[in-house]
Amino acid sequence: MQLPHGLIRRGFLIHWVMLKRPAPEQTALEIVTLEELVPKDHLLRKIEGVIDFSFIHDLTAPLYSSDNGRPPLDPTLMFKALFIGYLFGVRSERQLVREIEVNVAYRWFLRLKRTDKVFDASTLSQNRRRRYQDETIAQGIFDRIVEQAVLAGLVDGTVLYTDSTHLKANANKGKYDLAMVAKSRADY
Repeated sequence: MQLPHGLIRRGFLIHWVMLKRPAPEQTALEIVTLEELVPKDHLLRKIEGVIDFSFIHDLTAPLYSSDNGRPPLDPTLMFKALFIGYLFGVRSERQLVREIEVNVAYRWFLRLKRTDKVFDASTLSQNRRRRYQDETIAQGIFDRIVEQAVLAGLVDGTVLYTDSTHLKANANKGKYDLAMVAKSRADY
């Protein structure tokens, strides 16, 4: 028996199935905090709990003028944003800014409200290129963060990841020495 659209036959009973259309919930107002939206076990929460980024202001102060020019991009915000990019493999600064715009955990980590405008990608890249040409300050910031991570037990050195993109391979499938492989394995 052919049933009209929306009717299902079960035994002798015929049930009307109503397909409800979703209401436009995207426009509904809700009171919620970023704190509530970021999972308690999120990696950025763990990092925020043990890494003190406040040293960045003192380390970068000589690079900024206190009495002229327009307000700069906060150096702590900039380095924390770059940190997010490296940590989560976001290679492009434009993509990083897009991710920060929509990712609640990133906004929480950077202390940006949901309504705060995210800095422009060019501001981030120009600051990184021009203001931090001398690598000693950026390296110092990186070293302090790694130091704190090691002391907090976030980094233990048992796994090493490297980027060998620019290294020429030195492999020949036809030649290898099993004794050398065994020796190398023991060395590690």
